[in-house]
Amino acid sequence: MRCPYCRGTDSRVLDSRTADDGAAIRRRRECQECGKRFTTAETAVLSVVKRSGATESFSRAKVISGVRKACQGRPVSDDDLALLAQRVEDAVRAAGAAEVPSAEVGVAILGPLRELDEVAYLRFASVYRNYDNLEDFEAEITLLRSEAALAATSPESADAVSVSTTLPTPS
Repeated sequence: MRCPYCRGTDSRVLDSRTADDGAAIRRRRECQECGKRFTTAETAVLSVVKRSGATESFSRAKVISGVRKACQGRPVSDDDLALLAQRVEDAVRAAGAAEVPSAEVGVAILGPLRELDEVAYLRFASVYRNYDNLEDFEAEITLLRSEAALAATSPESADAVSVSTTLPTPS
């Protein structure tokens, strides 16, 4: 770790603490060359493996950008999108892998987006799952309606149905 003041490479850790709900480690350091103190933050790198095989760092901004298109014209705020992106990142990191396929990121988006706005969910799912015709939309709408009806009668049963009716991801 280089000192931001003198660019020295030798520093001593004085204190370490978790930050961002355990997603990062904050370290207070002292440069052995100039004696000045500085703070560093360490985070685990999460990489997304795209269909082409290329890897890139996970980006909340990219999640927000993709979902924002589906939410265009819908009553969804920037704060809602930021929270959704945080939930997606938390879900992907919870898998415990340093590299995740882009398909898993898409699946992680679907659940929170569905809770946020069903119309935006349908828009996003239609692109993500490659809906080719009206029957694909009708099947998804029928599923949404049946889960809504079940939720109205028994909230516990609706959770079980939404988990068991997850459609396969595209390959």
